[in-house]
Amino acid sequence: MKLKEGFLLREVAGRIVVVPDADVLDLNLMIALNSTGRFLWERLEQGASAQELKDALMAQYHVDEQLANKDVEAFIQNLEKHGFLEHC
Repeated sequence: MKLKEGFLLREVAGRIVVVPDADVLDLNLMIALNSTGRFLWERLEQGASAQELKDALMAQYHVDEQLANKDVEAFIQNLEKHGFLEHC
């Protein structure tokens, strides 16, 4: 699993958003993230696996494994739904 090329994490008007770069013409491909989403996105940019995302979430936010699993699964499903992930 990795992020598709052509998307940038930006802060716009105080909100964290993922927007297409100049090579992607579909402006509908934009999502807003909260601080946790930003944290996970940045780890995906570094090539983190789902397990590494869960471990990072537990370490950073001091949540238990069950909540980390739930949150990471929901985050990944949202990215898949909107076409931001490619599977290797």
